[in-house]
Amino acid sequence: MSELIVLVDDQNRQIGIVDKESVHTSNTLLHRGFSLFLFNSKKELLMTKRAQHKKTFPEVWTNTVCGHPGPNEEITQAAKRRLKQELGITVFDVTIIDPNYRYRFTDRNGIVENEICPILITKSDAYPQPNPEETEDWQWLPWVTFLIEVKDNPDKYSPWSIEEALIVDRYMKKDGKM
Repeated sequence: MSELIVLVDDQNRQIGIVDKESVHTSNTLLHRGFSLFLFNSKKELLMTKRAQHKKTFPEVWTNTVCGHPGPNEEITQAAKRRLKQELGITVFDVTIIDPNYRYRFTDRNGIVENEICPILITKSDAYPQPNPEETEDWQWLPWVTFLIEVKDNPDKYSPWSIEEALIVDRYMKKDGKM
């Protein structure tokens, strides 16, 4: 069964549903996504490297999990589902820290990501069991090291994870999480 993607207008109102395989092109329509950052008890971020056959941004390092909520699926439920599918990790609490983040980036192959993409965080010390269809590699990286890495080596990382890291960092500092 194919994954369905929710197309939206600029106000995040649903305007259609399409198959995931057809949505990502050189002229990708705006759609719903999400981006999850998972931290362990050492305040390390679980980074993942996207599989080489991924249609968009293959073989780049990114935050823990990215994906798309299905029609009528809550963002936090979609993030939990995707985390389990990609890394075999189950979590119970997921926090939305920015419900309105939006981006549009083009990868080296000319494929566009164009999403309204809430940013979420969660915690777990579970050992990842990556699905090779989704994740080529993974590592725990201290948060401060990650912030330095994305600044010094931006070509290694997904552009959304770089922008989102600044939002996550402000949230963590504001709420005394770090």
